[in-house]
Formats: sequence, structure tokens, C-alpha cells
Amino acid sequence: MDAAEQIKRFQEYIEKNCQQKLFEKIRKGENSFAIDFSDLSNLDHELAEDLLESPEEGIKAAEIAVDQMDLPREVKRFRIRLKNLPMSQKVAIRHIRALHIDKLIFVEGIVRQSSDVRPQIVSAKFECPSCGNTISILQSGQKFKMPSRCSCGRKGKFRLLSKELVDSQHLVVEESPESLEGGDQPKRISVFLREDLVEPRMERKTTPGSKIRIVGVVKEIPITLRDGTASTRYDIVIEVNYIEQIEETFETIEVTEEEEIEIKKIAEDPKIYHKLTNSIAPSIYGHEDIREALVLQLMGGVKKERSDNTVTRGDMHILLVGDPGAAKSSLLIFMSKAAPKARYTAGRAASGAGLTASVVRDEFLRGWALEAGAMVLANGGYCMIDELDKMSTEDRSSLHEALSQQTISISKANIQATLRAETTVLAAANPKLGRFDPYMPIAQQIDLPPSLINRFDLIFPVRDMPNRDVDEKIASHVLETHKTDVKEPEIPIPMLKKFVAYAKQSCIPKLTDQAIDEIKSFYVELRNMGTDEEGIKPIPISARQLESLVRLAEGSAKVRLSKSVLREDAKRAIRILKYCLMQVGFDYETGKIDIDRISTGIPASQRSRIVVVRDIVNDLEASHGKAIPLEEILNAASEKGIDESEVEEIIERLKRSGDIFEPKRGFISKL
Repeated sequence: MDAAEQIKRFQEYIEKNCQQKLFEKIRKGENSFAIDFSDLSNLDHELAEDLLESPEEGIKAAEIAVDQMDLPREVKRFRIRLKNLPMSQKVAIRHIRALHIDKLIFVEGIVRQSSDVRPQIVSAKFECPSCGNTISILQSGQKFKMPSRCSCGRKGKFRLLSKELVDSQHLVVEESPESLEGGDQPKRISVFLREDLVEPRMERKTTPGSKIRIVGVVKEIPITLRDGTASTRYDIVIEVNYIEQIEETFETIEVTEEEEIEIKKIAEDPKIYHKLTNSIAPSIYGHEDIREALVLQLMGGVKKERSDNTVTRGDMHILLVGDPGAAKSSLLIFMSKAAPKARYTAGRAASGAGLTASVVRDEFLRGWALEAGAMVLANGGYCMIDELDKMSTEDRSSLHEALSQQTISISKANIQATLRAETTVLAAANPKLGRFDPYMPIAQQIDLPPSLINRFDLIFPVRDMPNRDVDEKIASHVLETHKTDVKEPEIPIPMLKKFVAYAKQSCIPKLTDQAIDEIKSFYVELRNMGTDEEGIKPIPISARQLESLVRLAEGSAKVRLSKSVLREDAKRAIRILKYCLMQVGFDYETGKIDIDRISTGIPASQRSRIVVVRDIVNDLEASHGKAIPLEEILNAASEKGIDESEVEEIIERLKRSGDIFEPKRGFISKL
């Protein structure tokens, strides 16, 4: 089909089908318009075929067709974009070959790197000094082209009159992990965006970590060897025609009016909490408390920025610790499917750079570029970290800043940057001894530093206790799911995503006086539960848990789409936190809740005994001199009611911390 015929057919198609939409775009001041390819191929099959075979000529013809229409004249160059290509044009990044060059295809992947937006020259006008003739040269490729000769015979030394610049940006797009098989390495491709595709509102779609679909034309780029000659091998890039985001964050999820009515109807249901809890991982039996907490985590609290520039995070972090085979990973995987914008990563496979960010050398831009890790990629979303205890110590240390400050600071290879990682973390870990022991402080059971454990708002032990009635129900539930399909959740996943997104977009609940009173009285009462024992008083709860209570209560209000946090929300938050504290913060020795079991790993009762033993050592040093017999220490401790095995354990602990040493067998000296 020749160009004139193409232009004529495009004009007919636009006038019949999308003139109204086109005029609307022009009225808004936009200079590009997306044609639905499936619609075009239904109406004019030949034209669609031509577009796929020679896209550059076809798109040019469409742009000329629009130019020749009766449009407001302030529109200079109107760009035509193509969307909804047939699945036959979908090519995996690893399968792009020479036959795809100059063809229109679409690929899907995750943005790994993005360069700054910079101007690029597209055409230049030159003047011949001899005859005054004007020569226009289109600039394609990487080198700036000058005219070789003028019609008057002059060669070289032409004067540059004007040049036309457009904004351009370079992205590196990588295959998404779910499309890979077995041991496949994800492949990457360079992508170039120009003009309206790099506008600020479009640029938000192409930040590192975004999952995008790209429609474009495959181009080859010559590779220059070190000696300046051209290589026989070429590099492949995609010149983008249209770009759309596949994975949506809760801000970009659009809720239609019908869906809004349905969401409000769900929120008004008196059994809404029960419904949402049952919709979380319906294939798993039990764990009601954990599932309720996961619903509140999905909703999240409210981020507060104060006038003195301090920020209180609104994201809740939850840690599941427990017995093997108790469905921790299944909960995490379900949540990564149900949450808007989620990343799932596991144990040994996750490095510090993979979780936070790394600095890599960029081939195209000749310099260093930042590459975002899972926590940054999930900014504004959720990060599920399985097997947290299997990660190496150096890699875990990078999580401290990400969990509390919600930023990630990088100072490497002349790049100093602070990346945002406003991410909600749901992590799972296994105890060192295989099963969870309620009598042992949690910090001694998991191979995690207490400072990191302390940053989690809620810690749930997932226990697997034999119980005839429960075991029968679990067995019949599991076997039933093997026999028939899992029963449909009360709120399907797509609707759950919309519900969460709508609640986060439209609902910023404020604490009411009743809720404040409820939380305050619980906090003050629990903190001042007196103990009659002498020695160090256990601290049942700290200010960190107070903030957790506020976040949980705000999440509870968001479930009802309420603008205010009521007393019932505060009670729900207190119930969940109390459940956690009773499970992991209860000191069986004193019968009191002790937050130090979580945050420091040494309960107050034990710390009190350490102080007693230390005092004994000091007193005996005055009477026995430097070398104190171990027997004397044991006798003095038993008089104060401390068991022999406990004294030996305390002495071992003091040896490790460097307070005392053993100069010869059976004698202790202070350092």
C-alpha cells in the first residue's frame, strides 16, 4: 500500500472512530494520541498488517493524516501512539532476534535502571557560505551528521543555523522473574524514550522497579571497536512508541463508580472484619489472630509529617516466628499476590544489595548508575522476606535503616543518595532449635540482633501444638482442598486489592478522645504493674509499642472507611498487641509481661540476678584478693536464692562480655 493510500485510510478511521477523543486530547494541551490497535485491525485489516510490517512509515502516515485534519493550529507535531497490540507481537526480551529489526513488537519487564532526561538533536539546518543555500539534515543514530556537499559544489565548513531538540531518556528493562524457568538468567534490553514519553507524569511510570509494557520498534546500533572501526556485531535497542504500567501501586489503581458503591457496601457490613480475615489465605486453616493482623497491615496506619520535619511512619512491620510446616511461607506468598505492589524474596538468595540498592557501572551512559533492590522497588507497597534468619549478618544489618527510618542511604563510587523505602515488611523466620520455645527469650531463639527484632510492631509465634480436635479439623481441611478446589474467598483478590487501594487513597483517620483514653489507660496500667520482688523491675511495654497501637487502631478504622479512630478500634489494636506480648513477651518466672524478652534478649528477672552475681564478685574480691574461688561465688549465690546452674550460666555470660576471666581452673578474676 502506498503512502497516499495509507494517509487516506487513517483519516477515514480517525474521523469515524476517535475524532472526539482526539479533539479532547488537543483541548487538554496534550500532543500525542493512542490508537487502539485491536480496534483498527477489526475495521481495516490491511492497514493494520502494513503497520506491523513497516511501522515507521505507517506511524508517519498516521501523523500526516492527523496534521491534514482541521485541527487547532497551535499543535505543532502530533504524535500517534499504538496500544493493545495482538499477542502474536509479544516477544520475550530473550527471544528478540535479527528478524525483529524494524518490526513493531511489545515486551514486558521491570525497569532496572533509568538515566536522567536529556535533550537529543533530531534535525539540524545548515547554510552554505558560498551560495546561501539552506540544507536540512535529519539526525538519526548516535553521531552528529554534517552535510557532505552543497549543490553549488562546495564541500565542508557549513554554518549551523538551527537545530531541533527533543527530550530523551534511556532505560534498562529486565525480564520479570515470573516469566523465567528453572535456572534462567533474566535478560535485559536498552530502551529509548522521547518527547511526550518523558513528561514528568509519564516519568513516574518508568522509575526503577516499575513493571511496564513497551510497544516499540527494534533498532540496531553499530558497536565501535577500540581502534575506532565499526564492529561486525550490532547492539539491539527498542525505540519506544507507547508505554503503560502493568503493576499498579495503590495510588494508580483506578476505582470506577460502580466499584466504589460496592466497596462502600462491603465496608458497611457489620461482619466486615470477619469477612476480610476469611479472605486472607482461605486455603490455610486457623491462625485467625495473625490473619486479622495481616488485614490491618494491608490497610496500614497514617504517615505523619510534623512541622519540625520529623516523620512518623505509617507502615506496620510483622514478623512470624515459628515451627516448620505451619504455613508461614504460604501466608507470605498469598499476601504478595493480594497486596497492591508487592515483592517476595527469600533468605539466602537475598543479599544486602539485593534488598536495598547497589551501584553498577552503566555501559551506555559511561558512568555509575543506581540499581534499586527489593525494598526500594516495593516503595509504597509491601516487601515479603521469607527465611529472614538464613540471611547473612552483613546483609541483615542493611535492614535496620529501612525498617525504622524508611530510607536507604548509599555512599559508593561517587554516588551519594538517599532512596525512599516506604515499605511495609512482612517477614518469617525459623527458631534456631527447630521449634519455638515459649520459655526462652525470642532474641536467643532466632539468629537476629535484638535491635532488628525490636523494629517489628508485631511478632507472632506460629505454634504447631498437638490437639485432637484442632488436628482433625486441619486434616479434613487440607485433605478437602486436595480433593476439590479451594473454596472461593468471601472477597475475591481483585476486589480485595481495590478495597485496600480505595481505603488508602480516601481515608486518613484521626484519633478520637475515647480512643486516646483507651490506649493511654492500657499503656499506663501495663507499664506500672508493680512487682514485689527486689531488684530490677520488668518493663512490660515501651513507647515503640505505643506507636504500634496507634498504627493498628488507624488500620482498623480504615477497614470501615471511617475518618475517625473509635474506642472499638483501640480495643481491637490492644487485643492484638496483648496477644503478641503474651506469646513472646511473657516471663514465666515472674508471671509478668517483660518487653526486654523481645528487645534485649535478657529478661529483667535474669538481669536482676546478673547484678546480684556481679555484686557478689565485687564483695569477694575485697576479702579474697584477685583470684576468687568459684565455690565461694556459688555458695554466696545460693544463700541469695539463685540456683547453681543459673550462676554458672551467668558467669559464662560475663566471661563472653569481657567482665571477668578464668586465670586458672576453678578461680575467677575481674578484668
